[in-house]
Order: sequence, then C-alpha cells, then structure tokens
Amino acid sequence: MVQKGSGTSHAKIILIGEHSVVYGQPAIALPLSRVTCNVTILETQSGGQRIDSRYFDGPVNQLPETMAGIATLIQKLTAYFNGYDDTWLMQITSMLPAERGMGSSAATAVAITKAFFDYYGHVVSREQLLAFADIEEQITHRSPSGLDAATVSSDSPIWYVKNSQTVPLQMNIDATLLIVDTGVEGRTKEAINTVKRQLETNQLVTMQRIEQLGKLVRETKSCLQRGDITKLGKCLTAAQQQLSALSVSHPSLDELIDLAMLNGALGAKLTGGGRGGCLIALMDNETAAKKLATKMVSAGASATWIQPLSGGLEA
Repeated sequence: MVQKGSGTSHAKIILIGEHSVVYGQPAIALPLSRVTCNVTILETQSGGQRIDSRYFDGPVNQLPETMAGIATLIQKLTAYFNGYDDTWLMQITSMLPAERGMGSSAATAVAITKAFFDYYGHVVSREQLLAFADIEEQITHRSPSGLDAATVSSDSPIWYVKNSQTVPLQMNIDATLLIVDTGVEGRTKEAINTVKRQLETNQLVTMQRIEQLGKLVRETKSCLQRGDITKLGKCLTAAQQQLSALSVSHPSLDELIDLAMLNGALGAKLTGGGRGGCLIALMDNETAAKKLATKMVSAGASATWIQPLSGGLEA
C-alpha cells in the first residue's frame, strides 16, 4: 500500500483587532470553513521530495525565497519524523488568495503539518500544530500574533489575546458579513513596521489608538453576544478610523469602504494587515450582501465572499 497523508485547513478573517493584537489587546477572528486549503503527501519510489502547488512545482530543496517559511517548516517536520531519506510528492491545493489577510500562509502551514503527522501515522495535538505553524509564520510575517494559525485551525469564532487567551467565542446575532477582495496585494510586514515606527516616534498617541482599538474589540464582543447589529456596525467603522490613523489602510480599501457605507452597510473596515487586501462590510441580511457584492465587483473588486453570522459560520 502506498503511504499517504492528508491535512486540511481553511481561511479566516479578523473581525476586529488588527495590529492592536500585536501589542497585547484582544482580537476577534472568524473561520471561513468553505474556503479551504488541502495538502496531500503521496509516497513515491524515486524523485526525492517534491511539491506541486500553484506557486511552485519542483524539488523541495529548490523552493523560492518567497516560500522560505514553508521550506523551513518542511525541514523541521522532516527532522521531527527523521524522514530525510523518504521520497514523496506533496500536493497543495488552496482556495485562499495570497496576501489578502485571509490567513493563506498560516492555512498552508497548518495543512502541511497535519499532512506530515497523518503521513507518519501520528496524531497531532493542538499545541504541536500551532508550534509548527508558528515556525512558518515567524519567517513569513515576522513577530506574528499567532491569531491566523489559531483561527485557520479552529471551527469556532476566536477570542484571542497574544500569549494569553485563545478561546471559542459564542455569538447570538443575526446579520451577514460581505468580504471583499480589493485586488490589491496586502503588505502585512510593511503595515506592522509602520505601526512600530509610529510607536517609536509618537508613542503616546499611537498607544492611545491601540488601546482604543482594544476597547472597540471588547464592545464588539458584547454586541455579538447581545445581538446588537447597529452598535456592532458602529464599532467596525470606528475601528477603521483608528486603523486609517495608524496609516495601515489603502486608497483601494477606502474607496470600497465608502461605497459600502453609501449602499446600506451598517459598518465597514479593512480586515488583516492592510495596505491592500480585503475589507468587510456588515449587512442586515444575505440579500443585501449579494446586492452590495455586485456593486463592489462593478467598482473593481476582484472577488467577494458572503459570511452569515447566524446559524453557523460556513462561508
């Protein structure tokens, strides 16, 4: 029998708490279970260790610098299982767009780790899963909060505080999120460094913005549990104002957020690292979200997803 291992993960969005989560404030993130990443490892009789993916097709030892995090993760997993001499083909199939704040790199790392453990007949603990995923994320994003890996490997909304709390979050709300890809590649590292520089040059004001974002996250949690969609929308919009002030937004985001607010959104903001990538708009219902999605695409958005906030969290 040919040895085989498989692993799956999914996309995520940060509802609120971007950037401030790096500095100890809470964040709320949602899994998108239908936007999936699948990894399969198949034993081969020759050919060493190879990868087949949309970004690279060839030997693992020839992975490009842009995939350095994945290369290091595979090296660590190979060492963990003493699999240096094993020959296999790793197939990576992902629905997640890269550099859009949807957790593409973390999802790939989680799926690869699961596939390795499955291939060698081991059960991976959540602690092991997040530790291995962090190897990739440290290289890809530098000083990541850990939120991406926690959410792309979870089936529930996450309340997250760096190095402190990762707990499922119960919601009692009837609304719909529209997720919109601007088509502009996000620049997470650049955005993180921008906030860091602002802390160095204007610490008092920057920390006030970070603390205000933390306050908005806590208010958002209360809104989700009380079912207050009007206040929730105001929290999301207020968060966008703080993120803009931290210089992590982008004209493509600002234009589409304005369009959303002019067309029935209760609130809208960027999601993820910013400087491009995706935005989210809170809508009363799915019908309204579909109408707005059509207008977004007409205005230049490259893709949209609809995420119910009631009756489960399947995208």
